[in-house]
Amino acid sequence: MLLATGLAQAADPTPVQRASAARLTAEKAAACVAVQPFYWELGNATQPLVGGKVGDGAPERLTEMAIASASKWVYAAFAAERRQGQLTADDVKFLHFQSGYTYYRICRADQSVAACQASLINGRGRMNPATENRFDYNGGHMQQHAITMGLGSLGPDGLALAVRQTLAPVLGSDWSFSYSQAMPAGGGVTSAADYSRLLRALMTGQLQLGAWLGKQAVCTNPQVCPNEAVKTPVPETEAWHYSIGHWVEDDPQVGDGAFSSAGAFGFYPWISADKRFYGLIARDVRQAPVSDDAGTKPGAASVACGRLIRAAWMDGEPRR
Repeated sequence: MLLATGLAQAADPTPVQRASAARLTAEKAAACVAVQPFYWELGNATQPLVGGKVGDGAPERLTEMAIASASKWVYAAFAAERRQGQLTADDVKFLHFQSGYTYYRICRADQSVAACQASLINGRGRMNPATENRFDYNGGHMQQHAITMGLGSLGPDGLALAVRQTLAPVLGSDWSFSYSQAMPAGGGVTSAADYSRLLRALMTGQLQLGAWLGKQAVCTNPQVCPNEAVKTPVPETEAWHYSIGHWVEDDPQVGDGAFSSAGAFGFYPWISADKRFYGLIARDVRQAPVSDDAGTKPGAASVACGRLIRAAWMDGEPRR
């Protein structure tokens, strides 16, 4: 008679258990009640599996909204497609936010990519040597990278057309994505349904950036690596890394290694570390709380809810 060695592993939760746990968490967990109303969704590489609206006036799956910094993942996917998956060292430097182009603040709706970067408010498009080769979360990196990609003359509509045309062979000609301003790092407008197409294509590797998920990730927390990082929107109590236009949520205490790109208005998309599942929280909150605490901002608040939903889905246990 053979004796078992080691502990038996817990059975994988059933789809019903996963869905029930995720739904209860979205509806009842304190961190999720705090960010209602919102739309949420979880799925695998081929289709959505569970989701819905939570709270009065919640957006629909097809509701288009400003996604702020969730635009960064889209632009990185565009850049990787343009390069046919062969990103250069300079591409990586820009998309790691280490290029030194950190004087950038905002674009007007009528400006082109290059005109915005060259404006007085954005430092006349100058590079800051003090931040070069150090992570500094700033839209100027992608603004300047878009110029190097030949997109400088494009306004919001032209920039969106270039992105859609590049991604259309994978995402489809009906994939909806636009820009309110010609800001590759923060001007995107889309829906949960359309963003989920991007996530599934990254998971399957149909988009070139899928092979780059989590690759060459750099330290982002100035408290942990002051010589390597200048500024992060993540609460400084957590230490995440940054890969090619997306975060790696690998804090030693609370991280699970998910890839993500939360936006300042609360739109939070993610892919699990094992690339088996994706998820998102879709909401558009323009009035951020007046606070220096990064954890109270809409983006961070959506992360707090979203990772509870993710955890509940993974092990089938609701979170409170």
